[in-house]
Amino acid sequence: MKKVILGLSGGVDSSAAAIRLKNEGYDVTGVFMRNWDSTLNNDRLGNPTVNDDVCPQEIDYQDAVDVANKLGIKMDRVDFIEEYWNYVFKYFLDEYAKGRTPNPDVFCNKEIKFKAFLNYALKHDADYIAMGHYAQVRREESGKTHLMRAVDQNKDQTYFLCLLSQDQISRALFPIGDMVKPDVRKLAAEYNLDTAKKKDSTGICFIGERNFHQFLKNYLPAKPGNMETVDHKVIGKHDGLMYYTIGQRKGLNIGGLHGFKNEPWFVLGKNLKRNVLVVGQGEDNKLLQSNRLIASHVNWICDVPECGDKTYQAKFRYREKDTDVKIKLLDNQQIEVSYEISEGVTPGQIVCLYDKDECIGGAIIEEVYWNDEIRTVFND
Repeated sequence: MKKVILGLSGGVDSSAAAIRLKNEGYDVTGVFMRNWDSTLNNDRLGNPTVNDDVCPQEIDYQDAVDVANKLGIKMDRVDFIEEYWNYVFKYFLDEYAKGRTPNPDVFCNKEIKFKAFLNYALKHDADYIAMGHYAQVRREESGKTHLMRAVDQNKDQTYFLCLLSQDQISRALFPIGDMVKPDVRKLAAEYNLDTAKKKDSTGICFIGERNFHQFLKNYLPAKPGNMETVDHKVIGKHDGLMYYTIGQRKGLNIGGLHGFKNEPWFVLGKNLKRNVLVVGQGEDNKLLQSNRLIASHVNWICDVPECGDKTYQAKFRYREKDTDVKIKLLDNQQIEVSYEISEGVTPGQIVCLYDKDECIGGAIIEEVYWNDEIRTVFND
């Protein structure tokens, strides 16, 4: 009997994964990961539950214990608080300090769920680890493993898994990858699990919902500065470049200015040297458009893809539609990704690459261009 250690989070997805693993005859142990300590990590500003008698993480743990008890599987608990801080949260803060927009969920998977957790599982003689992710794997007789999109395209999470290695993917099971969300909840309800009706978790990976401006103030000093148009007209103040993302339209608190059109304002880019947030409206949205990017820290899950004229698909952010792209390999583990036109592609985010239904890898977006003109960075 193969031994599987399942990340049991106290949510409905991992609950359904536990049911399927047990029904398939695996020796299942559920393990709850504790990766964040609000007191230890000075998580006070922007934390809506800081004064609660029982923190949400402890509630999730008790829900996971209830699931394990009802299903008759073993249950354990492990702390990766130090690993999360060192390999996920520090990166998260460093990127925001540079004025970039990171994706912590991708690194949470790479460094915690499929590295620290995998190492823990292997030390406990597991054959596989399992997660309640919406993704699938296809295994070849040769031993090579491919990461495939989930059946439920609305919930597919391969975007967040694109930086995983072949070794990590080969040891992973995704028991609900061939299910749609309503059927996942239905399965949990059939086993009388309270998680069947539990709301999905949102917010920062393992941290949860936060007032983002306030939350960052716990760790990074805010540096207010000017909001300017592309021709250097000062039209307002920003709270700190780290609080704004490329293409952002809400929360700028500007409008109705004399001499300007009555149109929405949006973020075009950042001048880090002058601490200026560059904003625009109307036709300026063309400055958000790009057709080429350079990305670093490239990860190929299986093989290096065939480049040249072959067309692949890409997502520049989670849940967006696929964009047809061409890939060119560059030196220093970088790639150039070219495409017809896209808006709001942002440095620091992840470009996830597909060959139809297979996720072939991903990389960190470094620079964004319209032909040879760089976007989002204003250094004049």
